[in-house]
Amino acid sequence: METLKRWIAESNRIVFFGGAGVSTESGIPDFRSVDGLYNQKFEYPPETIISHSFFRRDPEYFFRFYREKMLPLGFEPNITHKKLAQWEAEGKLSAVVTQNIDGLHQKAGSKRVYELHGSVLRNYCTRCHQFYPAEFIRDCPGVPKCACGGIVKPDVVLYEESLDAETLEKSIEAIQAADLLLVAGTSLTVYPAAGLIRYYRGDRLVLINRDETPYDGYANLVLHQSLGSVFSQL
Repeated sequence: METLKRWIAESNRIVFFGGAGVSTESGIPDFRSVDGLYNQKFEYPPETIISHSFFRRDPEYFFRFYREKMLPLGFEPNITHKKLAQWEAEGKLSAVVTQNIDGLHQKAGSKRVYELHGSVLRNYCTRCHQFYPAEFIRDCPGVPKCACGGIVKPDVVLYEESLDAETLEKSIEAIQAADLLLVAGTSLTVYPAAGLIRYYRGDRLVLINRDETPYDGYANLVLHQSLGSVFSQL
């Protein structure tokens, strides 16, 4: 912790790269833990349900699952979200790169947030591209439809879909320019997102995660702790 505190004090281009573990302490369940979505019983595996082909084939089942398990409305930012927003306001943090789709970084006050997997807060008609808020998806029965008749799809990256090229490019640029890269709350097993940390050019790569990750040996500092316990000390 003392090393981490010193590195943060000495850094002015911090980039934070986060996964589901950032939001679990706000009450939003992750995918891969013991109680995560992948270990719950559904008619189909979750990775099948939230794939592009399944969305096209059975949108009604997709939206039933999505509303129940992937539409985290009413949650509040936790200490990690708030501390990152504070660092950005102080000019110490240059960007947040996140795999999360819940919008909690922006709710905490962060401005430069690169959402690799999109956001539940943005929803568009697949036909006319009319924008709809998350509440529209939540409150619609069955498959949400636009006034033009098109399906309203959440702006989240499904399996079989590509990441947004501009978001990816800006994330890489931020990571390459960072003087401290904080990677936290992610198993680093989902690609291409996990591979982005290899663009970091410095010698202050910090991994904070409860469990081991494939990149532990690649990092300069590793803390196997919860984010709340770490960030409450910073």
